[in-house]
Amino acid sequence: MSENPSLRLRVRTINWQAPTVLSVVLESTDRSALPPAAPGAHLDLRLAPGLSRSYSIVGNQGVPHRYEIAVAKDAKSRGGSRFVHEKLRVGDELDTSWPRNLFPLDENAPLSVLLAGGIGITPIWSMVQRLEALQRPWILLYAARARAQAAYLDEIECLARATSVGRLLTHFDDEHGGRPAELASVLAQGSPGAHLYCCGPQPMLAAFETASAHWPAAQVHLERFSVAPGEASSDHFKVVLQRSRKTLDVPPDRSILDVVLDAGINAQYGCMQGSCGLCQTPVLSGTPEHRDHLLPDSVKAANQAMLICCSRSRTAELVLDL
Repeated sequence: MSENPSLRLRVRTINWQAPTVLSVVLESTDRSALPPAAPGAHLDLRLAPGLSRSYSIVGNQGVPHRYEIAVAKDAKSRGGSRFVHEKLRVGDELDTSWPRNLFPLDENAPLSVLLAGGIGITPIWSMVQRLEALQRPWILLYAARARAQAAYLDEIECLARATSVGRLLTHFDDEHGGRPAELASVLAQGSPGAHLYCCGPQPMLAAFETASAHWPAAQVHLERFSVAPGEASSDHFKVVLQRSRKTLDVPPDRSILDVVLDAGINAQYGCMQGSCGLCQTPVLSGTPEHRDHLLPDSVKAANQAMLICCSRSRTAELVLDL
């Protein structure tokens, strides 16, 4: 986040969007205008020392005076959603990044087919609102485990009843015997030039990648909540920390970051799931196995840097500038 100055924001309101989803509206401490946030943009929120999380901005086109995010309470939370649900209060002040966009909308596409699963609706809903404002054709599939758990559903259905350019499809697992949505049939409704978007839990993203495999790569876009699972190509490897003059063993069940922190090294980190970029570390030698979806492909290909919270090693040893 060092490429942009940080923002100091105050929590204006906190509201329930669903039984496990809170929406949080943030404004500048002096209520001045905020940097523009295009559809798909997110904020990196520094919730507490060593605790940073990334959340998509809901709506707010142009130059907004407020940002809205939505946070689902995750039973497997490593601190972020639990902090928002249990500790964040109206009036609290937070440091955040400027809006960053790794999931941009192509506003010129002849048709946009958008698939959202659960809290993945947050960037998708922003895209739908923008497409509607531009009067560009769209199809939205909104899937959730149950209708009551679908955040922003009332607003989305209201827009769907009024639109002349869009179409809403919904799928609630509990109304279909627990079965997930069939994505291939939705994508089949897209024209050859359509752009496809998906944000949701890992099983949905995997199904989306399979169903969209025959589409041109430039027309397929997805955003993950966290790093995709994968098998390490090296179960056990060593990291040499050049500046710290330490060599550490990294076992299969621990991340480089975990091992580094246990060794008393003051490494910067935040989300611990490959989405905030705070733990980006220069690679001096060796070949990383990148598991994030944040670093540019050019950086990965050149082995210039890696996110040590989630990525591993393809070689027996990595030398890091740490």
